[in-house]
Amino acid sequence: FFSSFMSWIEYDADCGFPIQNLPYGAFTTSSGESHLGVAIGDQIFDLTAATNNGLMDGCVDDTSVFLQSTLNDFMASGRKNWTPARKRITELLSKDNATVRDNADLRAKVIVPQSSVKMVLPAKIGDYTDFYSSREHATNVGTMFRGADNALMPNWLHLPVGYHGRASSVVVSGTPLHRPMGQVKPEEGNPKFSPCNLLDFEIEMGYFVGPGNPLGERIKIESAEDQIFGVVLMNDWSARDIQKWEYVPLGPFCGKNFGTTISPWVVTLDALEDFRIKGYDQTEPAVLPYLKDDSKASYDVDMSASIQSEKMDEPAVISETNFKYMYWTMKQQLTHHTSTGCNMRPGDLCASGTISGTTPNSFGSMLELTWKGTKPITLPNGEERKFIKDGDTVFINGSAKAEGYRIGFGECSGKILPAIE
Repeated sequence: FFSSFMSWIEYDADCGFPIQNLPYGAFTTSSGESHLGVAIGDQIFDLTAATNNGLMDGCVDDTSVFLQSTLNDFMASGRKNWTPARKRITELLSKDNATVRDNADLRAKVIVPQSSVKMVLPAKIGDYTDFYSSREHATNVGTMFRGADNALMPNWLHLPVGYHGRASSVVVSGTPLHRPMGQVKPEEGNPKFSPCNLLDFEIEMGYFVGPGNPLGERIKIESAEDQIFGVVLMNDWSARDIQKWEYVPLGPFCGKNFGTTISPWVVTLDALEDFRIKGYDQTEPAVLPYLKDDSKASYDVDMSASIQSEKMDEPAVISETNFKYMYWTMKQQLTHHTSTGCNMRPGDLCASGTISGTTPNSFGSMLELTWKGTKPITLPNGEERKFIKDGDTVFINGSAKAEGYRIGFGECSGKILPAIE
């Protein structure tokens, strides 16, 4: 159905934002106004302007959800509104629909070049939770620090391990971040306060929560998917030396709270429907009934990380992995998160944790790619990297390809600036 659709908006065959995608985002116009929109080609279908011109009338319960500065209200409105809204937008942008196509005045109001706006965070993020759900990544890290025989902790195959991150430092792609200062412990001597020396990226996929659940009630695995509004690329920056000294006994703290970069466009699960796949076998050991799920809840999405130093003209790919390398799915993560009755709220952000594949070139962090810095990476211009240096820009990319179209996620990039000492 979707693969046969075409739009009157022109774009290349390899474009990441075809009519089959239609991701949502928030942006600031050249005049400083806050609008919501949908990406199509290199343009934006301005949802705010479309609503003000009556184009979204009758397809959602309350069209004021499209007149906000963030997507929170639309996220809260649930799938009963997400589905007809996507249908209406698809119809308006389809090649045979003349409503906007043949009305020059209307077209000028609702079709905006992406290059003319500033993208902002798509939601006001109340809470952020990061999981640790790639078996390959957890095995690699465990092997480094505990040995192969004790790589996975006893609980890992029984529940989706996670921790509560810091929502205030989630930033949109393109936002530079300063190298963090922190307390580190040298191999010899006492702890000291200094710039992080082992700065790392993590290839992750984030997802935004929709309606949520009341305090004390659980989200069941059967309905968990209806609580997921959509996904974004993520780089959950990590200060490995700060984290190593601080994390016992309560887990990550300052080593993870200084910055998390996400892509601005939220790709819906509807857009990823053709890329569903069966996940990992979870029978040895068998997961508890509340987490058991036989549906196709994993997704075949290629992901990569690239580095561009200040001496390079273009980024160089250093890792290629896939979202399918997730032992615990988004549905299972959300179900477990709320199993205590924890209330999720619209716009809350959850993340996969570092996604590593089965081969060394598919590892999702510098920690793994260089194996704790013992195997430096040589960039195309001859520079070496064990971890991220000041001036480096890291790019996370994602793409899902089907016959006749490609689902892209937009850019997730961030440049590291020197520490503020």
